[in-house]
Amino acid sequence: MAEIGNTAGRPLRVLQITDFHLFGKPESKLLGVSTQDSFEAVIDLVRANDWPPDIVLATGDLVQDQAPAAYRRLHGQLASLGVPVHCLPGNHDDPSLMTQWLAGEGVYSLDDVRRNGWQIILLDSTVRAEVGGHMGPAELERLDKTLADHPDHHSLVCLHHHPVPMGADWMSELGLANADEFFAVIDRYPQVRGVIWGHVHQDFMSNRNGAMLLGTPSTCFQFKPDSRQFRVDSAQPGYRWLELYADGRIETRVRRLTDYALELDAASEGY
Repeated sequence: MAEIGNTAGRPLRVLQITDFHLFGKPESKLLGVSTQDSFEAVIDLVRANDWPPDIVLATGDLVQDQAPAAYRRLHGQLASLGVPVHCLPGNHDDPSLMTQWLAGEGVYSLDDVRRNGWQIILLDSTVRAEVGGHMGPAELERLDKTLADHPDHHSLVCLHHHPVPMGADWMSELGLANADEFFAVIDRYPQVRGVIWGHVHQDFMSNRNGAMLLGTPSTCFQFKPDSRQFRVDSAQPGYRWLELYADGRIETRVRRLTDYALELDAASEGY
């Protein structure tokens, strides 16, 4: 469990960045997009508009090819931000390499945060060699215990896979397979004010029992919403900004690049 600096008198400022899909070779591209370049462009956008956050959440698919070199390079870039960065794995990640390389100098993997009446809980929803997610008994138990132990803290729960339908047929089997078990825990604790995830490469907002449900754009290419088959969207890369208030309110917005030359392979049927 990590602590951050003094934020008394103002909301806790949280940056969510997700689905970088970086490669061991930084010049590599995915669906025509230089994922390293787009990641760096999004970080520049944050610095120009919303700097500094109190904490950064990196919610999975940080590396595409599970290359140690990519994690080493990413660690250096995240550490250079000078604020705590908390990472969780996605289906393209290697959790063991994340534990090895995304640690130290203000970078953490699957380490919860507790500050100013809030706790941020990071969960692992990945299944080895599977695209879809499943939350195992140990993670569900950890979630339950953490919420039970701190009923006086507003809670933001983070995972990689979407626990609710996204309106896209091709994504229906790629979310959190046991979302009912996940929500059986969440629904018992009214202090849960938000659930956020990556994986979906698009902006999404809904509500469940007073908790905000939030999906976030990727720092590279985006998926077309409400598509029956895999389709990429022309929407620009982006990030989510959240402000967590002492009374449990969450204010949030998505900001995207506006002038980035996105060389997208729009005809692709998968990746």
